[in-house]
Amino acid sequence: MVEPLCVRDEQFRMVGADYRTHIPQVKRRTLRQELKGKPILSLLVFLVIILGCIFAGKLANHDPSGFYLQNLNEAPSAEFRFGTDSLGRDIYSMIWYGGRVSIAIGFLGAAIIAVIGTAYGCISGTANDKVDSVMMRFTEICGSIPSLLFVLILSAVFRTQDVLSISLVIGITGWFGLARIVRSEVRQIRNSEYVLYARCCNGGFFYVMAHHLVPNFISAVMFIIVSFISSCMTTESTLSFLGLGLPVTVISWGSMLSLANKALIMNTWWVIIFPGLFLVVTLMCITNIGSFFRKEVNRKHSNL
Repeated sequence: MVEPLCVRDEQFRMVGADYRTHIPQVKRRTLRQELKGKPILSLLVFLVIILGCIFAGKLANHDPSGFYLQNLNEAPSAEFRFGTDSLGRDIYSMIWYGGRVSIAIGFLGAAIIAVIGTAYGCISGTANDKVDSVMMRFTEICGSIPSLLFVLILSAVFRTQDVLSISLVIGITGWFGLARIVRSEVRQIRNSEYVLYARCCNGGFFYVMAHHLVPNFISAVMFIIVSFISSCMTTESTLSFLGLGLPVTVISWGSMLSLANKALIMNTWWVIIFPGLFLVVTLMCITNIGSFFRKEVNRKHSNL
């Protein structure tokens, strides 16, 4: 019987001029490369605005709801940093307190949209074809109604205009697009093995949705949910500008801009510029953050 040929390492010797053993080097990414493409500036600015609104009592130098009648429509000065409005209120102090209300409406409205749109989309995506068709036709009909008209109809139902009612109105009228996206995502994964296994083990709808459906599409819709924060803030400002949102006594960036008509007539530019600047900067930061989530999702899908 022929013995197998055993090849030993010492039987071979690498030869050649200047031979060196190749050791692969792993290049470490620098801090600049790690931060490239990430919305660091937007996050920092948004964080500064949120902290300023949280600690508004420390930053404000006047009572935001106080009427300084001897200083009506006063231009920015050392005492009133951003000037006063036609009611004699300090705009600088109002901005920090008003930011609390505007940002709260943005987050609360986006949360309502996320809950309703996710639940509705999961139900439609896991239902049979007839139920799914009816539910989708309903969202298409409601989505075809102009959002402002829809908001006006629901605003008549809520007689008291406060933060909760405005957030509910905005949330109830803004979930249709999210529901369609969630439904399409659920339709792709509803027949997966782990979903079918959970159903075979008597897993209820809410258990399957929380443990198997939502974790698999949350990254795909996260940028949409983040963008809804800015859209809710914009809607509140639009309603307040039209006189249909929060009353003037409730300080928000939208209610401050509701005095823009008088400011244009009286040429008091600071009444419009400062609240509008804070609102636009906040919306731009949220938009950049949402765009980053969208790019990350697209990059992960392209690498699969």
